[in-house]
Amino acid sequence: MPGRMLSPSKAGGFTVEVPDLPGCVSEGDSLADAILMATDAASGWVLDELEDGKEAPAASPIERVHPNPGGFVTMLALDMDAYAEKYGEKAVRKNLTIPAWLNTFAEKNHINFSQVLQDSLTAIYQQRLKA
Repeated sequence: MPGRMLSPSKAGGFTVEVPDLPGCVSEGDSLADAILMATDAASGWVLDELEDGKEAPAASPIERVHPNPGGFVTMLALDMDAYAEKYGEKAVRKNLTIPAWLNTFAEKNHINFSQVLQDSLTAIYQQRLKA
């Protein structure tokens, strides 16, 4: 994601603004810490949008981002799949249709439909990540 503006902070360290993500500002005691904190803040911002069914805004071309005096522009790399897997919390309700005999079997055996579906989809997701 291009267009991250880093500026030295008056109190020391660096402040990072992500202009494509309104209100997404972070800081760190060192340049490396500031970039790490900004990556986390930007990932959280984007995850909130995705979980609400919205699209993340497109990144501005790096040449169109102008830093504050004394600051500079850099890029952040966001791994949204890994971030969502670790921090995603929003649950989505899904209806499903199964044969009656399978429903009877599952209910008699106290099987949690939601957990079975979630475990199965997680396993498929992880297999595809490895492929």
